Order: sequence, then structure tokens, then C-alpha cells
Amino acid sequence: MTNSQELTTTIRVRLSAHDAHYGGHLVNGAYMLSLFGDLATELAIICDGDEGLLVGYEKVELLAPLYAGDFVEAVGRITKVGRTSRRMEFECHKVIASRLDISDSAADVLEEPIIIGRATGTTVVKADRQRKAKTA
Repeated sequence: MTNSQELTTTIRVRLSAHDAHYGGHLVNGAYMLSLFGDLATELAIICDGDEGLLVGYEKVELLAPLYAGDFVEAVGRITKVGRTSRRMEFECHKVIASRLDISDSAADVLEEPIIIGRATGTTVVKADRQRKAKTA
């Protein structure tokens, strides 16, 4: 990967009734962090050929609620590559909203996705596990 290249990956999922953690079919905000962790793993594999380890988040913002039946799309990108560290930014949007007020199966495709949250974090891939060559 060159410094001018940016690695990005996306995941889209539907939140199920099983994901609801609170009354009113509300989903725990940590669900979004789980998606970010999956994105970090995929990005490390793409960049290095190894999962690495997400060692921490520097910033997490939970901006809007998630409900069972919603569809969300999470995007992750590597913004900086160090010797063993990979700094990443994540963002999650609701793209389809459940409409439990109408019926158990009603939903609306949103004209404009709603930003649910964002985070920045760092993954470390040990040097001896990096199988892909980096160029400056």
C-alpha cells in the first residue's frame, strides 16, 4: 500500500429482534462498535494478510439510535500506516429504518442515510505477521 492509496471497506447488515437490548426494540450502541471491529479486522487482512489486534479507540460518538429491523452500513478506512500500527476511521449510517409503528415488517428506505456514529481507532499487526510489502 502506498501513502497515496486509501484502503476502505464496507459492511451492511440488518439488525434483528435478537440484537435489541432495551425496551422499544432499541439496539445497544456497542453493536456499532462490533461492526467497527469487523471492519478493522478486514482492513488489517487486506493491508497485511493478518487480522492484527484492535488495541483501542481514541474517539467514539454515538449520534442516533438503532432499532431492530433497521439496516445499517458501516465504512472503515485506514488513514495512516506505521511500522506496526494502522490508524483507522469508522462511520455508520442507517440506510433503512424499521417502521414498527405500522407493522412488524414495515420499513422505509431512507432518502438520506442517518449518521449513527463514528470512531477512530488503532490496530496493530506485529511485524513478523505482515505478509504484504509496503512501499513509501
